[in-house]
Amino acid sequence: MQEIRIKTERRTQLVDITQLVQEALGSPNGSAAALVYVPHTTAAITINEGADPAVAQDLEAALEKVVDDGWDWKHVEDPDGPNAPSHIRASLISPHVLVPLDDGRLALGKWQGIFFCEFDGPRERKVYVTPLS
Repeated sequence: MQEIRIKTERRTQLVDITQLVQEALGSPNGSAAALVYVPHTTAAITINEGADPAVAQDLEAALEKVVDDGWDWKHVEDPDGPNAPSHIRASLISPHVLVPLDDGRLALGKWQGIFFCEFDGPRERKVYVTPLS
């Protein structure tokens, strides 16, 4: 397992980590897939279009609308306001993705990228990358 560290700058932010994941794999020696996992409850991982940064911005905005900060949240632990929406947004995405490997390279579609999804930033975060046989 390799660890990637990410420093986010905004409360909700998608960061393209495709190249960092590929680098973390190194030489996966015949592995069939890569598991990319986030060990945080207010962050997630997704695969989406990586060619146009507007897609990530649209996804950020959509998730903030789908799960509104202003609802009557029960889980309130943050002095700056409830972070319950961050937990919900992370659960709607996923803490992991599994990507097939083709001769050691991520077998993503032409337009696809792997995105770290921050929902409770800014923070320093970890992502784990594990080649699977």
